[in-house]
Amino acid sequence: MPIFEYKCADCGKEFEELVFNRDECPPCPECKSANTAKLMSACKIKSGGSAADFGDAGTSSSSSSGSSCAGCSGGNCASCG
Repeated sequence: MPIFEYKCADCGKEFEELVFNRDECPPCPECKSANTAKLMSACKIKSGGSAADFGDAGTSSSSSSGSSCAGCSGGNCASCG
């Protein structure tokens, strides 16, 4: 069962809710209004590598050799050598 994010149009509260029916919009937990809408949520999936590899895109990470390039950020590819 997925957890969706919602926003209340009456009080502006954003909240998460576990729902059984994906088309259902639960009432606001703050003001109890039924005037809520589902928000688009960003998801992040990690499919391999180490925890150190799981950083923000575009940031450079340091490596054991102390150098990195824009191509791999790992410091051990042919262009970093």
